[in-house]
Amino acid sequence: MYYSVVTEVYERIESTTKRLEMTDYLVELFKKTPKEIIDKVVYLTQGKLYPDFMGIELGVAERLALRALAKASGRKEGEIEEDLAKTGDLGESAQRFLEKRRQVSFFQKPLTVDRVYQTLDKIAKATGEGSMDLKVNLLAGLLADASPKEAKYLIRTVTGKLRLGVADMTILDALAIAYGGGKGTRDIIERAYNLSSDLGKVARALAEGGIENLKNFKVSLGNPIRPMLAERLSSPAEILEKLGGKCIAEYKYDGERIQAHKDGDKVLLFSRRLENITSQYPDAVELIRTHVKAKEAIIEAECVAVNLDTGEMMPFQELMHRRRKYDIAKAAEEYPVSLFAFDILYVDGKDLTLEPYTARHKVLEEIIEQSDRFQLAKYIIVDNVEDLEKFFEEAVEAGCEGLVCKSLNKDSIYQAGARGWLWIKYKRDYKSEMTDTVDLVVVGAFYGRGKRAGTYGALLLAAYNHDNDTFETICKCGSGFTDEDLKSLPKMLEPYKIGHRHPRVNSEIEADVWFVPRMVIEVIGAEITLSPIHTCARDVIRKGSGLAIRFPRFTGRYRTDKSPEDATTVDEIVEMYKRQLKKIEIE
Repeated sequence: MYYSVVTEVYERIESTTKRLEMTDYLVELFKKTPKEIIDKVVYLTQGKLYPDFMGIELGVAERLALRALAKASGRKEGEIEEDLAKTGDLGESAQRFLEKRRQVSFFQKPLTVDRVYQTLDKIAKATGEGSMDLKVNLLAGLLADASPKEAKYLIRTVTGKLRLGVADMTILDALAIAYGGGKGTRDIIERAYNLSSDLGKVARALAEGGIENLKNFKVSLGNPIRPMLAERLSSPAEILEKLGGKCIAEYKYDGERIQAHKDGDKVLLFSRRLENITSQYPDAVELIRTHVKAKEAIIEAECVAVNLDTGEMMPFQELMHRRRKYDIAKAAEEYPVSLFAFDILYVDGKDLTLEPYTARHKVLEEIIEQSDRFQLAKYIIVDNVEDLEKFFEEAVEAGCEGLVCKSLNKDSIYQAGARGWLWIKYKRDYKSEMTDTVDLVVVGAFYGRGKRAGTYGALLLAAYNHDNDTFETICKCGSGFTDEDLKSLPKMLEPYKIGHRHPRVNSEIEADVWFVPRMVIEVIGAEITLSPIHTCARDVIRKGSGLAIRFPRFTGRYRTDKSPEDATTVDEIVEMYKRQLKKIEIE
């Protein structure tokens, strides 16, 4: 399959702001793709070579890509730099220079998808002395045979700026139509993805064996399972009513959620975004190795920074000192962690994701050998408001964010990758003012004035609508940012900058700059109000009105541990607004 077939589709995807058109283009591409390389096409369309949890990145800096382009086009690096300063996009510059390249080879070979993938794989895995020159030469070899359009997308791919904005859910829709017989098979395909976190693997299995091949898709060690998510309510009475009058309530620790895979003495740790973070927590690895009695297991736990001298839990910000590549042993000594296990998804060959929570919790209790630094998440089984409220106050007093209340019913399976009413977060009581933070996605920005000239004066933020996989604007936020934040924001957001509103962003406000929905930040505000201009929950409360956060302020917390789809949902915002109104009426 020629790479040009792929790039033609990329160009059409890039030009549309309609999600359905984007899906149609992908369906067309997948139907043209030979089954044996469908996984490679899916990965490339995601702008990667492997699923994220494998931790293999292309790792080509813009400077190296520029060198390769100069070599392939016969132009000086200075000329390309001048053009890059105008375009701001090395991919666009690559297309321009290869359209008028000075050295045209009579031995050019059309690029195939397989050659592109294999060469990029060699680039990604090149290490050690001479690896930089090898990367340049390999990339220059591809560019020498590339058409101008192919060069644009090659450069964007290797520098991590493909910017197609194709979401995983859009790819799943396209796979269902192309290979599954229609969107009716989407749930089966999505479950396979939720259990493996590997779109390429799912696509290959579907293309080669049809939908039946995915019905028996199994959990496997080393492939992280997409985490189950919780809804949110602020009333203990409503929580108990939702959960059938009785539930298990667990401490909601202020730490990092991890998924641990134990295979004998080998332990892998994955973040809630499915990144492999094993190297950052050697002490957690050792705790799991010595405290989990099963030979094979996949467990979920909260990793919390602790003061070993007092036993006190430390804030989340302290734990973030552990997210580093260097001086890890020193960081582990300065910021030690404890683990609080709260679920088990697999044990010694048995998939537990379809077992009710009570059965999973019983297995978890049996295989964990508890100590001061490795315990089960503290919990009670509760059937009345008074006890639930008392346990909540105890959790907050202990340094936790609140509680997670979980269903005890027979249908309380592990809903991988889904948010449902089997788990409900109980954090703080919402009164007339916002007393709790929300996690919102940066979708746009507005240029600053005066002291903020040259940077962004405010960010356009959105909540996530799970029902239609879009992001709906809820506020413009320009408060709470330090001078350092303001200086670094343009650079932090540059990889996600695009030339038009993203197809998944629902906005009636025209931002100065648009971004692929990727960065998540924590925000607090005065209250949630009706809005004639924001699209969050449009028409849900009142016809023609959405919901907005009044006087939003950045808390200083970048939620790098959350994907955009893990951000606060539109439904959660609606619930917060309704609770707020009830409190005002009572008062």
